[in-house]
Amino acid sequence: MTPTPQPGQLGFTFESPKAAPNPAQRRIWTVAELVGDVREAIEREYADLWVEGEISNLRSAPSGHIYFTLKDGDSQLPAVLFRRQATLIRLRPEDGLHVLVRGKVSVYEQRGQMQLIAEFMEPVGAGSLQIAFEQLKARLQLEGLFAPERKKPLPGFPHCIGIITSPTGAVIRDFLNVGSRRHEALNVLLYPALVQGASAAIEVAAGIEYFNDAKSVDVIVIARGGGSLEDLAPFNSELLARAIAASKLPIVSAIGHETDFTIADFVADLRAPTPSAAAEIITEAQHKVVDQVETLWHRLQRACRFHLIQSRERLNRVQIDVSSATLRDAFGRRQQRLDELRFRMEAAWQAKIRTASEQLAQSTTRLLRQDATHRLRLYQQRLATLGSRLAHASSARFTTSRLQLKSYDDRLVGLSPLAVLNRGYALVYGEAGNLIKSPGTTREGEIVTTRLAQGTLKSQVLGAERSTKQIHE
Repeated sequence: MTPTPQPGQLGFTFESPKAAPNPAQRRIWTVAELVGDVREAIEREYADLWVEGEISNLRSAPSGHIYFTLKDGDSQLPAVLFRRQATLIRLRPEDGLHVLVRGKVSVYEQRGQMQLIAEFMEPVGAGSLQIAFEQLKARLQLEGLFAPERKKPLPGFPHCIGIITSPTGAVIRDFLNVGSRRHEALNVLLYPALVQGASAAIEVAAGIEYFNDAKSVDVIVIARGGGSLEDLAPFNSELLARAIAASKLPIVSAIGHETDFTIADFVADLRAPTPSAAAEIITEAQHKVVDQVETLWHRLQRACRFHLIQSRERLNRVQIDVSSATLRDAFGRRQQRLDELRFRMEAAWQAKIRTASEQLAQSTTRLLRQDATHRLRLYQQRLATLGSRLAHASSARFTTSRLQLKSYDDRLVGLSPLAVLNRGYALVYGEAGNLIKSPGTTREGEIVTTRLAQGTLKSQVLGAERSTKQIHE
C-alpha cells in the first residue's frame, strides 16, 4: 500500500512486506545524497517558524557566529545565529534565558543533525532567577513596600551623603568625580561592602543600619556598576528589601543597569540608572525636573525600541532572492564547519599539552631519583650517622674498659704483699732465700734478710723463741 503523505512529512512510500523487492527498481542512496535531500525537504517545509525555549550550551565563535541549544522539558534543538543576524538583534543571548526565536529548520550535513538557523530573537523570561524575582516582587508589592506614598523625599541640599559600595571599584571614583564637580562642599562617607556574592545583601543591609544609627548623613546611596541577572541577585534579596523599607533616611538605588529593575530599585525612595546619575540627582536642587527628564528619556527609549522592532519585522517580511539566500546559507554552513574544526583542534592541542606536561613531570621525578649528587648526599648523611654512632660506641667502650682496669688494679693492690708491708709488716728470708715463718726453721748465727716496705735489712739470728700464740691465716 502507498499511504498519502501528511503535512510536514516527507513523501516516503512503503511497499507491502509480501511483495518481493525488485533489484532493478531498488535505489541506493549515498549518505550525502540522502542527507542533502532531507535537508532540502525540511527547509521547504519549515522555512519560517517561531520556536520557544530556554538557551543552554551557549558558545561564541571567533567568526562571530553564536551556537546554542534550545531546550524545553526533555527535548532540545541545536541552533545557530550567524554573525549577520547576531549584529542586528538587540538581545544578548545568555544561558538560562527563555526566548522566542524566529528562523528556519535545516540539517547540518557534516553531522546529519537537524538545527535551527535563527533570524530573530526576543526574550520571554529568564529562567528560575526570573521566576523567583517575579514571585518576590509580587509578594512585597502586596505588602505595600513599593507604594509611592511610603517613599521619602530627597533633601534639596544635602550636606553629607553616605554611599554603600565596593571601595576598590570604579563606582566610587565616578560618584566622587561627579559629586565634587557639581557640589564642592558636599561630604561623602563610604561604607565598604561587597556588591556581589552570597554575603553582599547582608553587608549592604548592615551599611544601611550603620548610617541610620550614626545619623551623620542626609541620604544613603546603594551603588554598583551593573551586571547580569546572576550578578544582581543580592539586590533582589528580601533581606535587603526590608532593610531599605525600614530605613529612616531616604535611600537612592544606583545599581548601574539602564533597562532592568531589581527589588531594591522598587523599594528604594529613588532609582538612579547609574551611580554617576545618582550623584547628579542628589546634587540637583530641582530634582523633580531631573525625574521628569529621565521619565521622558525612558519613554523615548521605549518608543525607539518599539519602532526598531517594527522596522525589523517589516525587513524580515521582505522577500529575499532565492539564489542569494541559498548562497548565503551555503556559506554559513561552511563557516559552521570551520568553527567546529577549530573547536576540535583547540581541544586536541590542549590534550597534547596536558600529556606532554605530565610526561615532563614524570621524567623530572625519575631524573631526580637517579641524580648522583642526590645519592651522594644520602650516602654522606648515612656515613655521618654511622661515624657518630661509632664515636659514641668507642667512647662508651673506652670508659667501660677504664673502669674495669681501675677495678682490677684496686683488687691487685689489695692482694699485693707490698701493700701489707706498707702497713708496718716485714718479710724475713733465710740465707737460702726461703721465707721464714717459724723460729724453728732458723739457726743461731744465721744471716737473715728482712724485707721492709722501703728496702731490706741484713741481720744475724742471736736466738729464737717460739710464741705460744698461734696466728691463723
